[in-house]
Amino acid sequence: MTPITEVEGRRLTLSNLDKVLYPATGTTKGEVLHYYAATAAEALLAHLRERPVSFLRYPDGPDGQRFFTKNPPPGTPSWVRTAPVPHHDNEGARQIVVADLASLMWAANLVVEFHSPQWRAGTPGVADRLVFDLDPGAPASVVECCEVALWLRERLAEDGLEAYGKTSGSKGLHLLVPLEPTPSGRVSAYAKGLAVRAELELPDLVVHRMKRALRPGKVFVDFSQNAAAKTTATPYTLRARAEPTVSAPVTWAEIEACRSPGELVFMAGDMAERLARYGDLLGPLNEQGRGRPVPDTPQDRDPA
Repeated sequence: MTPITEVEGRRLTLSNLDKVLYPATGTTKGEVLHYYAATAAEALLAHLRERPVSFLRYPDGPDGQRFFTKNPPPGTPSWVRTAPVPHHDNEGARQIVVADLASLMWAANLVVEFHSPQWRAGTPGVADRLVFDLDPGAPASVVECCEVALWLRERLAEDGLEAYGKTSGSKGLHLLVPLEPTPSGRVSAYAKGLAVRAELELPDLVVHRMKRALRPGKVFVDFSQNAAAKTTATPYTLRARAEPTVSAPVTWAEIEACRSPGELVFMAGDMAERLARYGDLLGPLNEQGRGRPVPDTPQDRDPA
């Protein structure tokens, strides 16, 4: 029998709670839903607020079929909020906005990764944060990502910008920076300039182009997720990996001290203790007045 529960006055049908989604750890769908409801909800909802979400769905676990969707799934309840979003081939496009716990649990029941843009509904294409996705090419790892993150932190600080870190939940690291609302194109240009500068100053460690042949042993500083059409894994989302890893906020002390990849891997079961110890390390991203202006011009031009 499929259980029906009530969340904030909304009736939800929760399915297949005993289904094992992560065979490596035996983690069931019920445990995934418990993580979102009991551990991550408050912090995650703060980062989803007013941001249209895209879903990477993996209903049969990370080894099953995975598909990315921006459109509201068939059967989306009428009470789940949607917002209009710009779309080059669909002027009437809308996406889900996860506005409350009931909507979060409805979405989590679909078994999804949460991905969100750097702008909010109502001001599409006007970013209030900047993101760098630091992606290591083997044999490089998150250890090398931390070295690059520390370099970027210093350069950003020189421009009056404060960076915050989180794991990607996969192999790398994300840096997030609160901004005054700025057109996404300007943010992308600034971020590209900094990525190019990183490659020029750290040529043995950094690459700023996506071409895979360039990436073994280096950290790809991906600035492209600042584009208005792109999204990044939302803080606290579970990832479709072999184990239930989380895109988890980390301290700069942890980044500075990282000497092996396992030191910056966090599972769903780790997050209650981390939230109790640190609170939401990315909370400042959502605070009024934290955003700072983006420098007027990119710091470097792409020599290519």
